[in-house]
Amino acid sequence: MTQSESHPPAPLRPLFRSWGFWALLAGAAALILVFVQISGIANGPQPSAGSQIGEISGEIKRSAWRSFFGLAPKPVEPQPLPASSYLGLAAPVLGILAIVLAGIAAALRENWRLPSYAVSLGIAAIVFQYVWWIALLVAGVVLLVTIIANLGEIFSF
Repeated sequence: MTQSESHPPAPLRPLFRSWGFWALLAGAAALILVFVQISGIANGPQPSAGSQIGEISGEIKRSAWRSFFGLAPKPVEPQPLPASSYLGLAAPVLGILAIVLAGIAAALRENWRLPSYAVSLGIAAIVFQYVWWIALLVAGVVLLVTIIANLGEIFSF
């Protein structure tokens, strides 16, 4: 009796039963969600930058005049939270999930390729999300500094 006859080869497991596969899927989904959020597909049409800056300037002017005359500030009306705002949380969570699942796959000694790809995608999703928010914060600060620098223009008639 030969060795191949005494021990039949183990059946191949389907790919979807692998922890590494699910980790890779979570990492890819996280990266796709980050790119969807960056592209703004889920946000819908937005007004032009000039009209948004004009609205912000006008609101600052009205608030300053109300404060100057001693009037109470306008009450803030709560607005419903759009579903697209949850993309900011879902992408990093999926990235972390990809890293955790890849760790499980590595602990179970699965093929190293899928977990390493999953960790790469998960880390890329988290880093891209972080860099995107930093870029938005810098742009917002530049916009506010520009508006505040031109406050003299806002109060002119």
